Amino acid sequence: MFENKVAVVTGGAKGIGKAIVEKFRKAGAKVCIIDLLPNDYFVGDLAHQEVLERFAHKVIADHGHVDYLINNALPLMKGIEDCTYEEFNYALRVGVTAPFYLAKLFAPHFAPGGAIVNISSSRDRMSQPQTESYTAAKGGISALTHALAVSLAGKVRVNSISPGWIDTDYTVYEGPDAIQHPAGRVGNPMDIANMVLYLCSDQAGFITGENICIDGGMTRQMIYHNDCGWTLGGERT
Repeated sequence: MFENKVAVVTGGAKGIGKAIVEKFRKAGAKVCIIDLLPNDYFVGDLAHQEVLERFAHKVIADHGHVDYLINNALPLMKGIEDCTYEEFNYALRVGVTAPFYLAKLFAPHFAPGGAIVNISSSRDRMSQPQTESYTAAKGGISALTHALAVSLAGKVRVNSISPGWIDTDYTVYEGPDAIQHPAGRVGNPMDIANMVLYLCSDQAGFITGENICIDGGMTRQMIYHNDCGWTLGGERT
C-alpha cells in the first residue's frame, strides 16, 4: 500500500516520530525527516522560515512530489511562571506555524490521495500546571487541522491525533499508572504510528478534519480520591 510513497515526518529522529518513520519504511515508503537531532535526511530548526523552505525544496528536488506530511515535531513546554515571550512564540512557531507553512509549501506537490496527519496531544483538552506553551501549540494544531481539511478539500485529507500518556521507552507500567487507563496500560509509540499509517491509507478515505484521541480512555475516566490507587494529595496507596 505504501510502496514508493513519499512521507515527510517532522521530529522523526526519536520517540513517536521515530516509530512513525520506521513503520513507514517497513511498509515500503521513502521517508524524509527533519529534526534538530542527527538523522539521515535533514537537520534543521522548524522554527525558522528559511529552514522550512530549504527542506521543502530538497524534498521536491529529490522526489518530485509528496504523498504524506506528518507534523510531529515537539514544541517547547514551559509555563506562565517561567516562559518568556520569545519562548512562547518559539513553541508556537514549531507547533503551529511550521505545520501550516509546510502544508502551504507542499500543497502544489501532493500526489492524488495525499494526506496530512498532525500530532496534537490530549493536552489540547486538559492541562497540568505550568504547561502553557506546549498546550497552546497543541490546541492550535488541533484547530489548524479542520481549517486545512476544508481549505484542501478534494486534494488532501487532513486529520490529527491526540496522544495521551505515551512512554517512548516502551516501559511496562503496573498499579495505578496502568489501571487509571480504561485500556489497562500506558501507551507506546506504536499505538500512534499504527493510526498514522491508517489515516494515510485508502481505508481512511472518508475521514478528514477529524481529531482522534489515543489515550487508553484516560480522558474519559473521572478519578477521585482513592480511585485507581490515587489519593487526593497525590500520594499512591
